[in-house]
Amino acid sequence: SPSPAMASAGGAEPERPHPKPFLIGVSGGTASGKSTVCEKIMELLGQNEVERRQRKVHILSQDSFYKVLTAEQQAKALKGQYNFDHPDAFDNDLMHTTLKNIVEGKTVEVPTYDFVTHSRLAETMVVYPADVVLFEGILVFYNQDIRDMFHLRLFVDTDSDVRLSRRVLRDMKRGRDLEQILTQYTTFVKPAFEEFCLPTKKYADVIIPRGVDNMVAINLIVQHIQDILNGDICKWQRGAVNGHGRSYKRPFPEQTESSSVLATGKRSHLESSSRPH
Repeated sequence: SPSPAMASAGGAEPERPHPKPFLIGVSGGTASGKSTVCEKIMELLGQNEVERRQRKVHILSQDSFYKVLTAEQQAKALKGQYNFDHPDAFDNDLMHTTLKNIVEGKTVEVPTYDFVTHSRLAETMVVYPADVVLFEGILVFYNQDIRDMFHLRLFVDTDSDVRLSRRVLRDMKRGRDLEQILTQYTTFVKPAFEEFCLPTKKYADVIIPRGVDNMVAINLIVQHIQDILNGDICKWQRGAVNGHGRSYKRPFPEQTESSSVLATGKRSHLESSSRPH
């Protein structure tokens, strides 16, 4: 298992100074559309066609940080009897160290996880310094040390029936048996969502109902990120009450009246004017 030290891809040459990136956490239940929301944000920012090293916005997944399984755990996983939705399934130390290095503007190496064999692959993904980093996963807000690192927290809130149907189709494409998928869902996925993921919704700054179908919310967030990239926002305050609270300073000019589309530190519930029947 790679050690947390692997997170820093330091070489003989010192890295050039880079502005510390704006870190956005994106959480939600299984198959809620977290990665799709992130990809849509990338697309609307025109970043998905940019060469990886030149991108101003990067997407990372908590799934990359699943622990290396023992032989016994591997056998359980192949039978659908291992709980991948429990906080202990993740290498939280490596995840924290990697995010810390990312926030400090360093180049990092992120593990690659194979969902078919339930194993960590030898090759890693190099993530270069960016202006904005989106980190998505079912439990990205569960660990307080990691939760406190995010400058903005999004929660994708999608109907449980929709999520289940998506999960079934996705897992069947991965070669899994339908009965095993449903047993795993009722035994591990649903109880873990209710115990570990759903309670973290209260930490979200912005809740996005219906995921990528809610383009009103997506466009607001994209505009907000563009403001950050344009240097219109200089600092953030989270939970400031009577002048108290942690301040996140950004190396940008002073904030203008029109710079902030979303009010930070205030939980927003974004919905479009039309709802599905």
